[in-house]
Amino acid sequence: MSSKHRDGVSINLGFVPEFDYKSSSSQSWTRSWRRLSSLQRTIIVLFVCIVALCFFYFHPTFQSNGSKSAKMVPINVPGDNPVNNLPHDSVREMEIEKAHKLEELKEKAQKQLENMMKQHGVKDDVDEDKVADEKNKVEENNFENTNKEKEKDVEKKVDMEGVKPELEYDFFDANRKHNDRQKAVIEAFKECWSAYKKYAWGHDEFHPVSKKHSEWFGVGLTIVDNIDTTIIMGLEEEYEEAREFATNGLSFDKDKDVNLFEITIRVLGGLLSAYHLTGDELFKTRAKDLGDRLLPCFNSPSRVPYSDVNLRSGNAHAPRWGPDSSTSEVTTIQIEFRDLSRITGDPKYKEAVDEVYTHVHDEPKKDGLVPIFINAQSGKLRNSGTISFGARGDSYYEYLLKQWLQTGKTEMKYKNDYLEAVQGMKTHLVRKSEPSKLTYIGELLSGRNFSPKMDHLVCFMGGTLALGYKNGLPEDHLELGKELTHTCYQMYAKMPTHLSPEIVYFNQAEGAPDDLIVKPLDAHNLLRPETVESLFYLYRITKDEKYRDWGWKIFLAFKKHARIEGLGYSSINNVKNAGNPSFRDKLESFFLAETLKYLYLLFSDDADLLPLDQYVFNTEGHPLPIYKSA
Repeated sequence: MSSKHRDGVSINLGFVPEFDYKSSSSQSWTRSWRRLSSLQRTIIVLFVCIVALCFFYFHPTFQSNGSKSAKMVPINVPGDNPVNNLPHDSVREMEIEKAHKLEELKEKAQKQLENMMKQHGVKDDVDEDKVADEKNKVEENNFENTNKEKEKDVEKKVDMEGVKPELEYDFFDANRKHNDRQKAVIEAFKECWSAYKKYAWGHDEFHPVSKKHSEWFGVGLTIVDNIDTTIIMGLEEEYEEAREFATNGLSFDKDKDVNLFEITIRVLGGLLSAYHLTGDELFKTRAKDLGDRLLPCFNSPSRVPYSDVNLRSGNAHAPRWGPDSSTSEVTTIQIEFRDLSRITGDPKYKEAVDEVYTHVHDEPKKDGLVPIFINAQSGKLRNSGTISFGARGDSYYEYLLKQWLQTGKTEMKYKNDYLEAVQGMKTHLVRKSEPSKLTYIGELLSGRNFSPKMDHLVCFMGGTLALGYKNGLPEDHLELGKELTHTCYQMYAKMPTHLSPEIVYFNQAEGAPDDLIVKPLDAHNLLRPETVESLFYLYRITKDEKYRDWGWKIFLAFKKHARIEGLGYSSINNVKNAGNPSFRDKLESFFLAETLKYLYLLFSDDADLLPLDQYVFNTEGHPLPIYKSA
């Protein structure tokens, strides 16, 4: 390292008439200090002391009740920051008063410095021209800082009030038209909703074969996850039923441990979407209540959130099965929490998830690819973990692109991380099968050993790549997205039921008779949405009718093999047995919230229905607005 870097940064107060920055690099700090007069040294010490006092006085670390951890505790947990409970106007007044005090302290320090210089007659030691230049610079900086403070005051005003939704589409317009394919999808949704209402209303999950119900979070998951589906499909009666439940039946005051990721994408995402589509303050209120109860997850030593939290006590902890959180789970909550800050004007939700992103961003990766586990205590990615675009890894990559879009494409760090990850994916994971050369995304076991395994979950990536292309990313992203989605459709078309298995392995041997290998334990179908999601994006972007045709064939296969007449739909055990696939007796809430919703949108002829330049869908299919400014 050169001496220039070793010596650090020189400080010139303008007291030496012919001070030369270049020659100073050869002098030590001690010699430079000794050459100053006692007055000059006194002024420097005084200036440093004033700066230090300002720092200690105004920095939040040294103020009572202002620690980050206090901000991240919900209102029902001891240790809550009382500032969070003050009216927004009071908080804003405190911030403005603090800014004014800072300006007054700066002006006082500057006057004291000028008075001392006049009293000691420093004309012989000071270059007056340089003093004038320095004074002008100070005045310019003060002018710029004043403008910045004014801009911040305006931003604070917007933040404290929250952003109201722009209601430009009448979802319950009696004149809305639906084509035959959309009508068929609506009928499937209504059949599921009716059976759920009859046998499981208010409970999380419905089992259509046994006509029973079960709990996961204890919050009426199937209802809350699908409020926006009823809105988007224009089902006013079903929407009013859901709203009535949200008003009188929904409570988060439960002595229940919930998974941060799952309840965020399904319940918080559903409430946020319902608020943006209707403007109804009820959904905003419920969303804020839930968000406050989830914040203790972020009180880990590393700020990487714990995977689970008790909704009533706020006790957060690692999963019962091990010490680590899933990487995708801690990085697939950012869109929802950022939106919650946006509509409430409270930055604490955004700050919590931004810190998680920054931490994961700084962790070492394999060409932008991350292992599927991360430890909340240490904050370290498990380097020996599998690298996958499937379970526990998938939506990390999805949310890199979608956060960039959500912020109006203003925060380039998300775009850059996404581009690096796509390049890493192409380098290490993308392969072609035998004999048909189907393009797929494999895995790296232990972070280094390639496996030709692909979960159905990976099929989201075709649509994500196409969405990136629509927003200015390279054209080869679109081509790769088309190839991957073709492969995912073949995972349906090549099965006897024309429904995809949960996991496939791709044949790598030359001369192999078939591209796909399905193991017995992987042959089930959970009514997942990822393939039809990609079909929706590719049709919207390319207008190629084949994607609609593929989606229609998939819907008909669901109707033939997964439907129970009068009771809706159930996941099945064996896609390889068309004669008897057998029911698993479970209606997944995402079948209504995502699979049917994406099919309905895929078949829509309405160009004004949730345009992709105005909305970004979270990983549970809930549309949230793209902001015109971050």
